[in-house]
Order: sequence, then C-alpha cells, then structure tokens
Amino acid sequence: MMMGVCLVVPPVILMACAATPRAQESSVPPAQSANAQATVPAPDSAATYHFMLGYQAELAHDYNTALKEYRAALAADSASYEVKARLAGLYFGLGDLANAAQYAEEVGAGTNQDVQLLTQMAGILTGSGKPDRALHLLDKAIQRAPERGDAYFSKGIILLNQKQVRLAEQTVKEGLKHTSDSPVGYYYLGRISIDSGNTEQALDSFERAIAASSSFEPAYLALAALHESKQDKEKAIAILKKYLHQVNPRNKDIRQHLIQLYVATKDYAGGLAELEKMLEEDPGDLDAQLRLALIYGEKKEFSKAIEQLTSILKARPAEPKVRDYLGYLYEESKDFPKAIETYQSNIQLDPTYTESHVHLGVLQYRLKRFPEAITHLKEAVRLTPKQPEPHVVLGLAHLQSEQYEKASEAFQEGIRHNPKHADLHFNLGTAYDKLNRFDDVVKAMESALTIDPHHADALNYLGYSYAERGIKIDQALSLTRRAVALKPENGYYVDSLGWAFYKSGLLAEALTEIKRAVSLVGDDPVIYEHLGEIYMKQQQLSDAREAWLHSLELDPSNEKLLQRFQEQGMGDPTKEERIQQAKRRVSEKIQAQPLNP
Repeated sequence: MMMGVCLVVPPVILMACAATPRAQESSVPPAQSANAQATVPAPDSAATYHFMLGYQAELAHDYNTALKEYRAALAADSASYEVKARLAGLYFGLGDLANAAQYAEEVGAGTNQDVQLLTQMAGILTGSGKPDRALHLLDKAIQRAPERGDAYFSKGIILLNQKQVRLAEQTVKEGLKHTSDSPVGYYYLGRISIDSGNTEQALDSFERAIAASSSFEPAYLALAALHESKQDKEKAIAILKKYLHQVNPRNKDIRQHLIQLYVATKDYAGGLAELEKMLEEDPGDLDAQLRLALIYGEKKEFSKAIEQLTSILKARPAEPKVRDYLGYLYEESKDFPKAIETYQSNIQLDPTYTESHVHLGVLQYRLKRFPEAITHLKEAVRLTPKQPEPHVVLGLAHLQSEQYEKASEAFQEGIRHNPKHADLHFNLGTAYDKLNRFDDVVKAMESALTIDPHHADALNYLGYSYAERGIKIDQALSLTRRAVALKPENGYYVDSLGWAFYKSGLLAEALTEIKRAVSLVGDDPVIYEHLGEIYMKQQQLSDAREAWLHSLELDPSNEKLLQRFQEQGMGDPTKEERIQQAKRRVSEKIQAQPLNP
C-alpha cells in the first residue's frame, strides 16, 4: 500500500502536505514551491501594498494578520490568482479545508494560469478531499505543458489512491518519458508496482530513484522495507547503511531500525557497533542504552545486561519499562528472588503498572506459588481486561489450586473480552473436564478448533477424551492423527493416537504408537499403563506385568491400576520391593516440601 501522498515533494504534494503554520519554520509561503519567491500581484498599488503586508505577516507567523491583508489585496484586485493561491495555501496550512478548497477552485477555474500554480492547487484540492477536482486541474496542467513530469506523477498518486492501479501506472510511466531523471517519478512507480504485485519492477524503480538522486530518502526507506518484506534482511541492512552513509547519518529512527535488523539476523556485533555510534553522539540516549541491554540479553550475557539496566535506573529511577525488563533478566538468569523484588519495586512505585503485575503473576505461577500468582493476575485482569494472557494464567493458577469453578469463571471472563482467543476456549474445556461437564468440554474444544483448526492441544484433548470414553472412535482417530501430524515429536499426542488405535481394535498400530510415545517421553505412568493394557490384550502377560509395575513405580498412588494388577492374577504389587521403594521416595519428597520446582 502507499505510504500516503505526503512522502515526497513535487508541487502538488507539497501543497497537500503543508504543515500547519505554527509548525512551519521556513520563510517560504505555503502557496509556493520550495524554491519560489512570492509573486507580487499585478500593478494595483493597493493590492500590492496589502499583499506585501500579508506576506511579511506570514513570515512573522502572524497568520490572522496575513489573512486580513491577503483578503484586502483580493478586494483591491479580485482577479488575482496569486492572492487566491496565497489564501488557499494559508487556509490549508491552518486546517480550514473548506476555504482552502474554495480559493484553490477559483484559481483553477481561470485561464492562462501558470502550470506550477495549477499543480499546487491540485495538491490543496487533494488534501481537502476533492481528488476529482484535483485531477481536472492536473489534466489542464498536462495539456498546457506535456513535457513536464510533475503533473503526471501527482495524477498517478491520486489514481492509485482511487484504486485505479493500472491507469496510475500508465500515467506515471508517461511522465517518466518526459522526465526520465525524476527520482519522484521512479519512487511513485515503485509504490504503484507494490500495489500491483510487481515486486521486481518496484525494486528496479526504487533503485532508479536512488540512482537519479543519491540523497532521495523515501526511496531508500521504501527499498529497505521491500527487501525486509521479502525476508531478505541482509539487503535491507545494506540499504539502510547506505542511507546513513550518503543521506543522513543522524537519523536516529533509521539507525534504530537498522539495529533491530541486526538483532533479527543475530548480527549482534553489527548492532553493538551502531549503538556505540548513537551513544557517541548522545551519551544520555536512554533508548540506545536500553537497546544495548537488550542485545546483551539476546546474547545471553545476562550479567552485562543487568549491569547496563542497573546503571540506567541509577540515573533515571522512574523508568518502569527498564525495571520491568530488569526483572525479566533476573528471571532468565534464574535469580528468582531478585526478579520478584524488582517487579515488586515497580508495583510499589506505580500500582497500576500492568506489565509487572503480569510478569510477577506468571513467575509466581511458574514457582507454584499459586495464591500469590492469583493476587497479581487478578489485578492485571482488572487493569487491562482486554489482554488475554492474564486471563489464561489466572485460570491455570486456579486449576492448579483445584479451584475449578473459579478457573472456569476466569476463562469465561477472558472469553467475554476476547471471544476469538482459541487458548481461552481450550483451557475452559480443561476446567469443564475437572467439573465433569463433558458436554461443555466438547463445546469448548470445538469452539477452539473453529477459531483455530490447527490448535494441536485441542485436537489431542478432544480426540483422547473420545478414545478414553470409548465413543466416537473414528473422530478420536481423526483428531489425534491431525494433532500428531502438526507435532509429530510430541510423545503425549502419539500416546493419544496409540490409545485411539487400541480403542478401535487396531492393536498392532496401537503398540507401534505407544512404544514410540515411550521413546519420545520416557518415564510417564499413563503411557506405561497404556502399554500394559495393549500387552494384556495381546496375551503377552509378562510384558504387561512389567509395564504396569513400571507405571506403579512412577505413580504408586494409582489405586485403579493396583486393583487391576491383582484382578489379572499378577499378585499383590504392593509387596514388590520396587513399589515399596517408590512409595518411600514419594513420602520423602512430600516431607521435604521443596519451595521451588
């Protein structure tokens, strides 16, 4: 899409993009091109006198006086295009589009106007929402001076904005026939080519614009953006470096974008070099200092990143974003007490700083401190109810605390604000499962899959739920197959598929998948329990007994399996030394009660 008609400065665009007078620092009156002087009206002493007073007032930024004097000049010479043009430009700069368009129309309606004046008035009409009238003036300008390209280029942009892409391209190319060295023309052709899907022509056009004028900034930016959109970040980097070298080495926005590209390509040395240049020019540049810490963080040099951020906070303690990122770095370096302390400091300074509530809540959740997590996540939800992530983790914290009703309420509240968030629907389904509301489980999982047909967790959960209950086995197989196709190395998904095969009577396929699940996951009591069931079905009793004993070693509290073991005539598993040792390990673990995972 076009970046807008205000990017470059042929006369018509110059007028459309005139800044408000209070923002203009140039002494050039707004109704003239960048290099023009004020044109004095024809010889009427009163008209000339008031015109010059108006022009002087405009230079002094006294716009009310300028308008008064220009109107007095027009009263003395009602046919003066020059005075009407000044009024049109001044009104446009002041944001009075109705008066600007009226005077621009009057200038355009006359005869024998200067071609440049026509293009300027077309720009004002475009900016005032009258593109059709602007096209009329540009056609008049082209008719009078077909050898000049500016009017073609301006017309092409208006046509592009009207979605007449083919005609816009033809018009700009016609202008380039007459002005083949115009960077503006090639730039516009590039923009039009992007809209028409002709990437190669766009690249060629932007490069020609730069060749025509090595300091033409918009072409550099457009060319870099186009390379970036094609995932060719290296070429984008080369263009931005060339821009900084040839056009404006002090453009901070471009240098910052260059740094982002370096980080994206993991060229941290390049990013650090650019940051050093920024800090040489402005040692107090907070953004550059922060980006330096970000690069250290990306390089996993957490001590350097932490040192950098700590230094920033000493000089500027009231920077919550900096302190929040510092907390994240402490998390990444596994210094959880420091991370908690840092997030809490932010919250003490500003209790409404949502990000620190979220990050502290998530960290407490990871540390299995669910009451503390719930406290901060509730506050995050209150402060930013439309942000889905706090709702998700809040619901999960309630689930881990076995507060299933509260979990479902948290997910439902999140869905109310984010009805198209698949993860919220999925997690709501898991809460319903804990509440034994299977019909609602199905509805929630189907909602998640309607929003995201490739939601692997929902596919697996619903498919396994069907298989476990022995219902809709064909659907169970289809759903679990889709989940495994999306994540073939997820052993739990593979186990679900194997279990669906088992429930459908396909024992050979079931055994193959469950064995693969064991190889992917390792020691998991449920998978080994499934493996034992398959061996039992195949009358491989010794293999079944071994698989079940291993499952009970991993989870000696599985009363259902203990009972089934005995019912199948395999003896009392609790008398097995390996099971007794497993129970002792569990007891010792409970007594130890570790604070952190």
